[in-house]
Amino acid sequence: MTSHDDRAANDRAHKDRAVNETRLRVRYAETDQMGVVYHSNHFVWFEVGRVELLRQMGFSYRDMESEDNCFIAVAEAKCRYRAPVRYDEEVLVRTRLLNVRDSVVHFGYELRRAADGALFAEGETTHIVTDSNMKVAALPEKYLSVFRAALGK
Repeated sequence: MTSHDDRAANDRAHKDRAVNETRLRVRYAETDQMGVVYHSNHFVWFEVGRVELLRQMGFSYRDMESEDNCFIAVAEAKCRYRAPVRYDEEVLVRTRLLNVRDSVVHFGYELRRAADGALFAEGETTHIVTDSNMKVAALPEKYLSVFRAALGK
């Protein structure tokens, strides 16, 4: 029998697998005339975080697509902008797996200033699992089991 502390530590270890932190530096080309990051770049950074989270879990989009004919198409994306991000700032992209079902994967994001943790933006994306013909499909078990384990399910 495991103790409560052992179970809590195990749950934290699983939850840590469901979170990735990636750093990036704002490039001049990502800013507008006012020197502020153009709003659509936040979604690009969400994707950077999502790809790195999957890599951390042991697989990649490329493998999912080429080896398993499995695509996770964006069905919904939202972002709440909290503060402007400016040229040359270092941004921490924190990506979290929020939920997974047979044909749906849900991610959450925070964009923070690396220097002091100030919140720039937060968002979510919902993805529908499809095949190469964009027909809804079940997430292959090898990915579903990794996602569930990362969520402690």
